[in-house]
Formats: sequence, structure tokens, C-alpha cells
Amino acid sequence: MNDVFQKITDERSLNRPFALCIAVSTKGSVPRGPGAKMLVYTDGKIYGTIGGGRIEKRVIQDALTSLKTNEPALLHYDLLKQLEMSCGGSMDVYIEPVMSKNKLYIFGAGHTGSALAKKAAEFDFDITIIDDRKDYLDEFSQPGIHKLSGQYSDVINGLTFDSHTYITVMTYSHTCDREILSLCIHKPSAYLGMMGSHRKVELTKKMFLDDGLATPEELDKVDMPMGIEIGADGPDEIAISIIAKLIAVKNKTAAK
Repeated sequence: MNDVFQKITDERSLNRPFALCIAVSTKGSVPRGPGAKMLVYTDGKIYGTIGGGRIEKRVIQDALTSLKTNEPALLHYDLLKQLEMSCGGSMDVYIEPVMSKNKLYIFGAGHTGSALAKKAAEFDFDITIIDDRKDYLDEFSQPGIHKLSGQYSDVINGLTFDSHTYITVMTYSHTCDREILSLCIHKPSAYLGMMGSHRKVELTKKMFLDDGLATPEELDKVDMPMGIEIGADGPDEIAISIIAKLIAVKNKTAAK
């Protein structure tokens, strides 16, 4: 089924997770032979088939498990003993979860924000750079990166936030940074960070606590000053320190 490969390309462009299931070997009487392919989505719907019936139902269940754990699997199915299918053969099926890309929202299209967007593009993030200054975004021309201009509150209302969302805040204004932080701190995310000096961070924490905008626990989860301490100097090095922290969070390490 050659159109499965086109479907994979389409789904990747839509940034939707799915599991690719391939019959890699068969013995005896089976519904379909080696090479049969099927995509399984997180809601249990499928595209293509590896043969239907009980074998397909079991593979769908195993594919959903693989999507939850993000772990590939090579599974052996005895159609008679395991599934009571009268054809009586066996199939080995490889299941590969294809997860959606992590979303990276970069608030601020200045020197550091632009450097971060360009360098993060090498690490398979779905990147959106956001600024209320349209002329700054017009000057940014990196292919494959989304650009959004408008009032930050309006833009944030139109964005999607989930456990695969990484948020970096580095606008030209402390006031804008704090506004964005206040709007994002209660949204689901994998990472939320704000750039700034230690004085800016301490003042921000005090303002948020005094105004009841966040709890101490919520503020402790914000990475500020943002990035890993490497003595960075200049936009490119600062961007690298931030990317290092994003990768550490993605890989669930304890880097500081």
C-alpha cells in the first residue's frame, strides 16, 4: 500500500501522533503477508489494514500502548493459540510510535529570540516566533518557522498548550515579559522560561506573589534566568544555553 507513505508524510506535516504497524514476517495461513501496513491514531482509528479481525484489534491495542509509552515494539502473534483465529498462522508485527513534534513558542524576535529560533530548528521543534513588532518578524526569514504578530494576550489566546509545549519569554520589555509569564504560568507545558537578570527574576517573583498571580511552587517551576549557566556571551551563546536546557527537559535530565 504505497499511499501509506504519502499518508505518513501528510500526518507529519499536520504534527499528529500515530503508530506505524508493519507485518514484517508471517508463517502459515494469515490474513495478509509481509509488508502489510497500518497507521493507528491516538483515538483508535486506523488507516490501512494488516488483515482485519482479531489480529487487527490486538495490534491496535498494542499500538495504543506504544503511543502512550513512546516505545517501539516487535510483537509475535500466534493467530490460533492467542487469538483463536481459524487460519492458524502467525505474524510478527513491528510497531513504531511516531510522536508529534514538541512545540516551541519563542516570545520575542530580537537578536536572542531570532538566534534561538534558527538554532532550535536543528532539533526537530515545531517553532513559532512571536512579537508585537511586525517589522522585526518581517526581517526574520528562516524557512519552516511560523511567525505571529499581534498583542501578546490575543496571540496567546489562539495558541495550543499541552505537555509537549516549550515556552521561552525574551521580549524587549520587562513589562511584556511579565505579562506573557502571567498568561502562560497556569497553562500546561513541558517548559516555561524567562530571560533576565537575577534582579529582574527576584522582582518578578515578588510582584507575582504580592499580586496573587502565582504560588511559590508555580514560580519555582519557571526557569528564570533561562538556560543552563555556561557563561554565555552574546545572542548565539545565550541561545545555545537555552537549547541545552530545552534538550535536558525533553530528555528528562536534571541539568541546571
